[in-house]
Amino acid sequence: MSPERIEPGPGQESVWDYPRPPRLEAVAEPLKVVFADRVIAETRRGHRVLETSHPPVYYFPPEDVALQHLVLSSCCSVCEYKGAAAYWDLKVGGRLSEQAAWSYPEVWPPFEKIRSHLAFYASRVDACYVGEEQVAAQEGDFYGGWVTSRIVGPFKGPPGTRGW
Repeated sequence: MSPERIEPGPGQESVWDYPRPPRLEAVAEPLKVVFADRVIAETRRGHRVLETSHPPVYYFPPEDVALQHLVLSSCCSVCEYKGAAAYWDLKVGGRLSEQAAWSYPEVWPPFEKIRSHLAFYASRVDACYVGEEQVAAQEGDFYGGWVTSRIVGPFKGPPGTRGW
């Protein structure tokens, strides 16, 4: 069953207007990730990946991430567009969030600009922000998009949507 596209309002984007294969674009707004009362990542040099039916995924340059709190996980996956992904556990004090982030150590064209950049699951940290807006996590356990008031769906991720 095909989902019915929600018409975007003023200042909004429909994820159904995003391309496939996905597009990479720079983000001018500040991005931030908070976990265990610490800012783990903060940048004004982020990128987002836009793909049909998905909320944007935001990537942080490694220089703008508190890398001392990340531990390489044994988990990995392969994206048909970006390549092999490495996953990172986040550990701050006594708190641990498994596979809270991922990166592409070797990335395929045209995604070279996010080589070794880190993306975070909003559902596995305490808070993520685009500008001043706290994002909601994309539903499901596979995709890591950030939902803001500026995008409309329906979004891939909840049960029954993997076949879209």
